Amino acid sequence: MSERLKQKRALITGAGSGIGSAIATLFAREEADVALLDISSDNTEKLAAQIQTQYQRRALACVADVTRPEQVQRAVGAAEQALGGIDILVNCAGINVFRDALELSQEDWQRCMDVNLQGPYNLIRSVLPGMLGREYGNIVNIASVHGHKIIPGAFPYPVAKHGLIGLTRSLGVEYASRGIRINSISPGLIMTPAAEAWLASCPDPEAERRRQQEILPCRRAGEPDEVAYTALFLASDEARFINATDIVIDGGRSQVYHE
Repeated sequence: MSERLKQKRALITGAGSGIGSAIATLFAREEADVALLDISSDNTEKLAAQIQTQYQRRALACVADVTRPEQVQRAVGAAEQALGGIDILVNCAGINVFRDALELSQEDWQRCMDVNLQGPYNLIRSVLPGMLGREYGNIVNIASVHGHKIIPGAFPYPVAKHGLIGLTRSLGVEYASRGIRINSISPGLIMTPAAEAWLASCPDPEAERRRQQEILPCRRAGEPDEVAYTALFLASDEARFINATDIVIDGGRSQVYHE
C-alpha cells in the first residue's frame, strides 16, 4: 500500500461492478475514503462493507440515477456530509446503445445521451461548488475509444463519448486556474460484466473472443484494474500538471489499420 490518495475523499459512479468497482477498491487501498454511487445498492453495499473491513476506510453506498439531477444532488450531499467533502470525482456510470440510425428510437437516443453525457455533467455540477470553495478537485471521466475512432454498427454511443471528451477538455480549461483538474480515460475492450455479456450473446462466443484478441497488438483484452490504475494516477497529485487531457487504454488497437 503506497497511500497515494491519503486523506482524499472520492465519489465514484457506476461503482457496483466492472471498472467502477475496480476503481473504488483501488482508491480505498490507496487510503481514500469513498462514496460508491450506483443506480441500485445491491452491489455497492457489499463493496462498502468489504472496503471498511479490509482497508479500514470510510465507505458509503449511495443510490442515484445519474440522469436525474435531484437524485444526484441528494447523493452528493449525503457523500459530502459523510466524508466531509469530495476531492475526487470519477464518472464511470455508462450504458452501451448500438443501433442503426434509421431504426433508433427517440427514447434510446435520449437514454444514451442522458446516461453517458448528461450524467457526468450532472455529477460535475454537483461537486464543483465544494471543490471551488477549497480550490482543489480532480475529476476523471471514463470515456471510450469510441470517442476517437468510429466502429460501424455502434451508433449513437460514439456521439455521447465524443461529447464527454469535449466536456472534459472544455471544463478542464474553464476551471484550471481555480485548482480543478478534469481529465478522461478512453478504454478499449475491457473484460467487464457488460463485455462478457456481449460476448455471450454472440452466435459463437469463443470464436468472437478469439477474433477480438487477435486484432489487438498485445493479443489480449484489458482488465478493469488496468483502467483503475490510470484513474488512480490522474486522481492523484502525481498528475498535478495533467489537465483537459484524454488517455487511451486499448492495447494499441486504435493505432493499427484493420480491414
